[in-house]
Amino acid sequence: MSTSVYHLRSGWTAKAPQIALVLITIIWGGSFITVQYGLNFSSPVLFVGLRFAAAAIAVSLISLQHLRGMTLKEVWAGAVIGAVIAIGYATQTVGLQSISSSESAFLTALYVPLVPLLLWLLFGKKPQVMTWVGVLLAFVGLVFLTGNGWGAIQLNFGQILTLLGSFAIALEIIFISHFAEQVNVRRVTVLQLFFASLFCFLVAPWLGESRLPVSHWHLAGILVALGIASACIQLVMNWAQRRVDPSQAAIIYAGEPIWAGLFGRLAGERLPALALLGGLMVVLGVIVSEWKPQFLRKIKKEKLG
Repeated sequence: MSTSVYHLRSGWTAKAPQIALVLITIIWGGSFITVQYGLNFSSPVLFVGLRFAAAAIAVSLISLQHLRGMTLKEVWAGAVIGAVIAIGYATQTVGLQSISSSESAFLTALYVPLVPLLLWLLFGKKPQVMTWVGVLLAFVGLVFLTGNGWGAIQLNFGQILTLLGSFAIALEIIFISHFAEQVNVRRVTVLQLFFASLFCFLVAPWLGESRLPVSHWHLAGILVALGIASACIQLVMNWAQRRVDPSQAAIIYAGEPIWAGLFGRLAGERLPALALLGGLMVVLGVIVSEWKPQFLRKIKKEKLG
């Protein structure tokens, strides 16, 4: 093998986690419009339960050799992550009944600047200056995106639920990183998908959703596709976040609402110009919140020194 080919192959191998995250970000962006279409055939929480049941089956089939030796800690990790996944995706899916897939994606992207804030509240890790700048940009973007004026910031029901979902997804990212070095990733991925599905099925009757909508072939196809997509997303996130710097991963994830907006536009959605500006500010806030300028690093080193 020539030296140039060896270096090229080595370079691709080193970049494989980042490339994988970009690919699942595209898949994730396309899932919003797919879920919105699927709601024509199902109630929202049962839809999420079926989606993650399909994902759990898909991951289990390709992870059978990894499922032996499951520990109580892995069951606990799967239950905790599964609970926030269920909350995040259920609220997001209910919200999609009253807002566009593009708007939902931009609102969901707020989970990125929320991650360092929640790390601060839960674990005492103080956010850097750029996190606060990113949060400010994301908040201004939220005002524009939701069509509010500065005089009275009001959110409709779908927007409120989607924002709640972004908090839950931020917790998902935190818990995945927290448990990543302590557990078997494959086993926990299966468990978190299983628990997410189980929690949705348990909660659905309390919300008046009691019948499984399995009679339409369109729904079956959507669930299989989303199940496989969800399985890929969870597996790749759990694998890649052990190899990719969290800041770099967050910047890659920032592309998700852009892809969702593109797919939504292809499907006929048209956000107002002000809402588009707001969406772009949310994405900018996401990127800025994870940006660590060189001068800030020097200041930090001087303080530590």
